[in-house]
Amino acid sequence: MSAEATNPASPGAVTSSPKLAASLEQDGAASPRRRTRPRIDLRRLGRAAFLGSATRDRLPDAIGHVAEAHRAHHPDADLEPLRRAYVLAESSHRGQMRKSGEPYITHPLAVTLILAELGAETTTLTASLLHDTVEDTDVTLDQVGEEFGAEVRFIVDGVTKLEKVDYGAAAEPETFRKMLVATGNDVRVMSIKLADRLHNMRTLGVMRPEKQERIAKVTRDVLIPLAERLGVQALKTELEDLVFAILHPEEYQHTRELIVDNASRADDPLAEIADEVRAVLRDSGIQAEVLIRPRHFVSLHRASRKRGQLRGSDFGRVLVLVNEDADCYGVLGELHTCMTPVVSEFKDFIAVPKFNLYQSLHTAVARADGQVAEVLIRTHQMHKAAEAGVIALGNPYAPPSEEQTDGDGARADLDADGERIDPTRPGWLSRLLDWQEAAPDPDTFWSTLREDLAQDREITVFRADGGSLGLPEGASCVDAAYALYGEDAHACIGARVNGRLATLSTVLRDGDTVQLLMGQDPASEPSREWLDHAHTPVARIAIQRWLSAHPAHNDPADVPPRSSGDPSEAEEATAEAARAAVDARSAQDGAESADPAATAVVDQPGATVRLAGCCTPVPPDEVTGFAVRGGVVTVHRVECAGVAHMKSTGRAEIGVHWGDTTEARVTLVAESFGRPHLLADLTEAIALEGVAIVSATVEPPSQQRVRHTYTLQLPDAAHLPALMRAMRNVPGVYDVSRAQHHVAVP
Repeated sequence: MSAEATNPASPGAVTSSPKLAASLEQDGAASPRRRTRPRIDLRRLGRAAFLGSATRDRLPDAIGHVAEAHRAHHPDADLEPLRRAYVLAESSHRGQMRKSGEPYITHPLAVTLILAELGAETTTLTASLLHDTVEDTDVTLDQVGEEFGAEVRFIVDGVTKLEKVDYGAAAEPETFRKMLVATGNDVRVMSIKLADRLHNMRTLGVMRPEKQERIAKVTRDVLIPLAERLGVQALKTELEDLVFAILHPEEYQHTRELIVDNASRADDPLAEIADEVRAVLRDSGIQAEVLIRPRHFVSLHRASRKRGQLRGSDFGRVLVLVNEDADCYGVLGELHTCMTPVVSEFKDFIAVPKFNLYQSLHTAVARADGQVAEVLIRTHQMHKAAEAGVIALGNPYAPPSEEQTDGDGARADLDADGERIDPTRPGWLSRLLDWQEAAPDPDTFWSTLREDLAQDREITVFRADGGSLGLPEGASCVDAAYALYGEDAHACIGARVNGRLATLSTVLRDGDTVQLLMGQDPASEPSREWLDHAHTPVARIAIQRWLSAHPAHNDPADVPPRSSGDPSEAEEATAEAARAAVDARSAQDGAESADPAATAVVDQPGATVRLAGCCTPVPPDEVTGFAVRGGVVTVHRVECAGVAHMKSTGRAEIGVHWGDTTEARVTLVAESFGRPHLLADLTEAIALEGVAIVSATVEPPSQQRVRHTYTLQLPDAAHLPALMRAMRNVPGVYDVSRAQHHVAVP
């Protein structure tokens, strides 16, 4: 998509430095992909564009390499659309030249060849040949649609740049926004863009150094993360190396020298380990292909920074390819049995695939001399997906294959509503498409896009209703709230994580279960402090938009303490002090009278037993006792904070066990939203369980929440779990727990 690039066949064309150009020619040492198919001479293709046959019954010579690569993946493909697309592209671009002086048609040919080698289907290749026609020639989208159909028209439109004359400085970010929106409907748009950028990066040498650097930075910040997220490792790794060469030429040169020095070694530990792996698998009867996969430049540079002095086995990985998923685990078992495994290096991305479709088993084996080799184990199909990512999925709109249908012939890739489950529309892309709509201007979109794409790891958390939610690593409950409820999350006042109350600032971990607690007030406001905990663009943009619409809330000096799921230290201290005062009174009331119901027996003759008011133990709680003044033994639950305090002061524990009495007195704390008739509903629920209320305290509403403290007499201590469930089922109640009072321990 750039007429300012040159041809890689020209000496020194890759970069402005001849030495660097020479180093880039060594890329084959770090990439087996490039050894299998030599780079095409685009000068010859340029001549073929004029000299080759263009008759309707013969494929033009210039796209012979494309047809050969395409048929390698799709033997039965119809090449007629490619012939027609090439004829239109060549005639439209005729007379246009690249900076190198080559015919411009060599660029769409090279982009199409990249995609063909990755296994792209015919529609993608057709659109790739035409991807610059609407942008750079007189061909219109309507003409493309009439000649090649709506799919090709949509893809070509998606990769067509917006004009600077219309958008000015916003042209680049708005072009990417348009492209991402189109990718949300058809991922083949981004496939062509990535291949287009790869060819332009290969041929960047004739540009001014400052322009090379600018393009390399955009590639690093936007295109490489997109290639990673779409799983197209073959494009991502080469883009990384090309960017590395431009932005860090000295480090690139040093890394190249490391590769050259290692290649000159007399021994090759990696090859020896690969031979051992082959022998192990041959003896076990497992059919497998064992390859050595050299590290690319950036990977090796990272390894050298992490490990310091590199060993021979650090320059690559052993790749084992098998036919079936079960064989992957069979290979793993044999290697771990017959060789020395490095257990800490094991990762199972088959059972838990990465969010970019990647599946593989990772392990490492060690030799007696200290050489450690990483081993990747995957099926041939997994390897294809690992290299080509979404490109390997083919046409997302094609009729279902046998693998996509169930036993009755119905589609297996449809959800309960009959909608297509599109693997090319992953969660991160859906989230990106959501927040980009709310970005107020191109600058905000552009900066937020770079920040979002920098978050290259994803976690999965589970909702209370059983659904799942994909979030970037480091996301908090604030992010989960806005991901679930959009701007309605302004009313969120807290969360439960794995069943326990948590503030909205709590950082979520992979596999957590999160339940968001929503307030009842429709005029609820987000807290300014939430911005400190918002990790996702959708949360930050929503909060910032609300704060911009309510500027009075931006100055903390002018705003009194207010509702927040994550209170400030002052708010937390004030709330805690109020709770402690109430708790202390309740605890004192409970501690001054021995419980007449539940009886605890202590291993100290003549002692008077008193149940501690700080934790109100009941059967069958595990309990312990401590002696206090007057020969009294206080009985605490073993998890009570007071127990740890008394142990730390040297108090001796006294053995305690429960007697035969089943009655018990317990103090429960109910947390709820404020609403009319809540107290009446709670007391009714308690009464229906046959439980007597000894005393009750209701604190004044705070931050839309109400705290109720009940001391209850249970006819049977075993009935306590059912009572707590009944109280939680009262509308508006979001937590019921045993009292844990913060009082001084006697």
